[in-house]
Amino acid sequence: MRRKRVTYRPSKAAGAFGMVFGLIFVIIGVTMAIPTFGPFGILWTLMAIGITAYNAYCAFGKGYAGPEIHIEDAEETDRPSSAEARLQELRGLYDRSLITQEEYEQKRQEILRDL
Repeated sequence: MRRKRVTYRPSKAAGAFGMVFGLIFVIIGVTMAIPTFGPFGILWTLMAIGITAYNAYCAFGKGYAGPEIHIEDAEETDRPSSAEARLQELRGLYDRSLITQEEYEQKRQEILRDL
């Protein structure tokens, strides 16, 4: 079985870029949104502050490890190799009512055709 793992972490430059734009939105919130829209302006500004703080942490935080995204590629070897094992697995799915009678019969015929 072959697995591929992909990890994504935002770069320091992406964090700095996001921080700069977050600061712009904070300024817009303080100077325009709060005086014009009141409670919505406060919400806008608080969200902009949160976004700015997160991006600053991504850019300059020493303990920041970043989110990880796992992508696993599995080959056909993950499936039971023998027809008997595949039929038992299929029957287990049917017995637990995870597939219908029609799906069970269709997949059973496919497995038997592959013999």
